[in-house]
Amino acid sequence: MSVYRVGVDIGGTFTDFVLVDERSGAMHFAKQLTTPRDPSVAVLAGVRDLLAAHAVPISQVESIVHGTTLATNAVIERRGAVTGLLTTRGFGDVLDLARERRYDLFDLRLTFPAPLVPRSLRREVGERVRYDGEIVQPLDPAEVERAVGELVSAHRIESLAVCLVHSYINPTNEDRIRALVEERFPQLSLSTSSEVFPFVGEYERFTTTTINAYVQPMIDRYLSRLGHELAREGFGGSLHVMTSAGGTMTLDTARRFPVRLLESGPVAGASMSATIGRQLSAPDLLSFDMGGTTAKGCIILGYEPRKKYEFEVARVHEFKPGSGLPVRGPFIDMVEIGAGGGSIAEVDSRGLIRVGPRSAGADPGPACYARGGRHATLTDANLVLGYLDPEFFNGGQMKLDVQAARDAIQERIAQPLGLGLAAAAWGIHEIINEDVARAFRVHAAERGVDYRRCSMVAFGGSGPIHALRVARKLRIPRVVFPVGAGVMSAVGLLVSPLSFDAVRSHRVMLDELQAETFAGHFRAPVEEAVGPLEAAGIARPLMRIERRLDMRYEGQGFEIEVPVPDEEHSAGSLARLPALFGARYAELFAVSSNSQPLEIVNWKVAVTGPRPAMADAYRLAGGRASGHAQKSTRSACFDAGSPYTDCTVYDRYALRPGDEIHGPALIEERESTCVIGPRDRVRVDERLNLTAELGPGGDAA
Repeated sequence: MSVYRVGVDIGGTFTDFVLVDERSGAMHFAKQLTTPRDPSVAVLAGVRDLLAAHAVPISQVESIVHGTTLATNAVIERRGAVTGLLTTRGFGDVLDLARERRYDLFDLRLTFPAPLVPRSLRREVGERVRYDGEIVQPLDPAEVERAVGELVSAHRIESLAVCLVHSYINPTNEDRIRALVEERFPQLSLSTSSEVFPFVGEYERFTTTTINAYVQPMIDRYLSRLGHELAREGFGGSLHVMTSAGGTMTLDTARRFPVRLLESGPVAGASMSATIGRQLSAPDLLSFDMGGTTAKGCIILGYEPRKKYEFEVARVHEFKPGSGLPVRGPFIDMVEIGAGGGSIAEVDSRGLIRVGPRSAGADPGPACYARGGRHATLTDANLVLGYLDPEFFNGGQMKLDVQAARDAIQERIAQPLGLGLAAAAWGIHEIINEDVARAFRVHAAERGVDYRRCSMVAFGGSGPIHALRVARKLRIPRVVFPVGAGVMSAVGLLVSPLSFDAVRSHRVMLDELQAETFAGHFRAPVEEAVGPLEAAGIARPLMRIERRLDMRYEGQGFEIEVPVPDEEHSAGSLARLPALFGARYAELFAVSSNSQPLEIVNWKVAVTGPRPAMADAYRLAGGRASGHAQKSTRSACFDAGSPYTDCTVYDRYALRPGDEIHGPALIEERESTCVIGPRDRVRVDERLNLTAELGPGGDAA
């Protein structure tokens, strides 16, 4: 009997589904419009329809892996719980004082996002822990009970964040508050900073903990409802959730740490790109994912997506770092661009076309969806340019209204600017290409990466339409369109192993450490990171444990990350640290010092379980046995100054390994269309990936 797994990725416009037979690796895909008011409606309906379409009983589904942006949306839209804050006396204004930094030196009207916990819902208690962990003022339980009781009775808080000074080094007082609140106020959701992320730096630790508390009741209700409804359908397997760090975790862990779900959906695509890189022996990649609402990019080096430990959510200005709420935690390092199929095009005050970041979303969606949308969008432009088949959108499940798309572009763009319809549509399409290319350039330059030596992996519902034009602007010679490109993030959910990251801040001079104390500092974060995986039934010998340190020269204000060698003895790892730090420092800053003392600030541990069995064995199910891949011809526009060109339309499911296609061409699959330019050629590899080699000429970086 076959055993199945299901991946579900909720996007701003579509929710993507993939069904995989674990024994054979055969995959089936589906898409469904997202239900923004209650995402679980689309999830449950999509799972039900996908299983029914392939006659798979839900009892044979071993696991469902879920990616969602629900936590991020709750923070941006301020739809979280009424949350209180309990902190050390004198520190109630940390959320307002922030870092006292201006994200724009020349803007005299700067605005910052308001804290999630207003001043009226913050309470201070008498207690104090020194920087070295010594308790100099004990906690008064009666004072804590009075403060929390008043927040509950007078302000009806649903959740409480506890953020005490220096609790990252000694959590005793926060642990006592947790025990008291769980006993006296069991209805409250509770987040303590020493558990959520014990990181030095009050402001970032406070904001991270308050975000966790703010979204915790909503995430808990959502996951509980989803699990309950699936159980009613007969599902008896495990339900896992994608994390921002590129792994998955159980529902219990997700309920405790919902702040780790902020980038839950987008990172699955980056994980899948890394898997494809391993299959193709391509260690360095640009992952390019464009869906209906946003585009995401990620740099992959040495088969691993770059990871970072800071993130911003709810920015006042989308592309201005420092204008949002900072979050500390493990995140895949991604760049997000307000560009997707639903991005709205309009004429700005300068008389120029602007596309995004506003999106028509799933409701009402682009004009061509015929669901009440009146704005011209990127999907409307791509339809007018001939890239999309109005009868085969989403595999024919949705019929697109070509005339509605033409009318929207004519009214909103072409007439105000005095342009022809094709020129206006091309302008919308090309502006998005340049926006994506520019975002990649900046993202790579800030990280010191020469992207021209990388290949690109392009996926998402809109990514394959734009990938070759973007790659040409970046001078990237090769683009890979994986199997099931339109739902590749959902596939990425199923190739991602269970994982958990732990970080502890503990400042110590390197020359003061002995091998035994060095190993001792890692002991607590290792146990913390191993715990959730052991609770999920994974034996410790099957886990991969990575250790990293944030180090700096004494007196510096910022750290750099140094991997700890996987040595059998701690003494060997300790002895190599000065050389490893020096090499990494010189790599970043061109110089290093052999005499300046070194300081360790943060101790990081990442624990990963075994990769799922299907990670390297999946294959497309339902491909045609015949080689009749040519479906038809269609006129499409490939340049603003050129007329429409007749090009061959291919059925991707009928392509076989070794087939070669020369552009111009359109390669259609149910969830996406690959647009191949006149000078480009595509070859089908043994896994049925399409590898496009860019021809000479065109845009330059």
